Amino acid sequence: MAKPVIRIAETDDDFRQARGLVHEYADWLEVDLCFQGFDEEMAHFASVYGPPRGRLLLAMDGAEAVGCVGLRPISAAGEGEIKRLFVRPSHRGTGLGNALFAAIIDAARTLEYRRLRLDTLPRRMPEAAVMYRRFGWVETPAYYDNPIPDVVFYELDLVS
Repeated sequence: MAKPVIRIAETDDDFRQARGLVHEYADWLEVDLCFQGFDEEMAHFASVYGPPRGRLLLAMDGAEAVGCVGLRPISAAGEGEIKRLFVRPSHRGTGLGNALFAAIIDAARTLEYRRLRLDTLPRRMPEAAVMYRRFGWVETPAYYDNPIPDVVFYELDLVS
């Protein structure tokens, strides 16, 4: 298997494939994401994660998207949120999740974000918390209302 290539989603087909991956992610997560406006997000996917302040990265294995991660603005003060980091099971354990995560942080720096935020569910993604800390993220109080009791919030200061 060739190493997947990470690139920016640009075309309608890119965003269609990414939506498919995000639906796989939501099914795998086993959590109803309606409180996050999931249906609205999916309906306007390209505008949520597209230019000028958003970014969606795809990991492509040939013509097939096998992983993705999104960045979207959450405040006018230069805060962004990383969402929907997902790698298909067939490509897990290869370092692809780390590569996508590093690439989206680099994209945030290029877009001149000052701070990044995200949330995670340790019971479903214990390895994610380890990766976040390795990249310098720190736990933080909630930055939005989330009804899931065991969700953990993280932030990364890109200025210091």
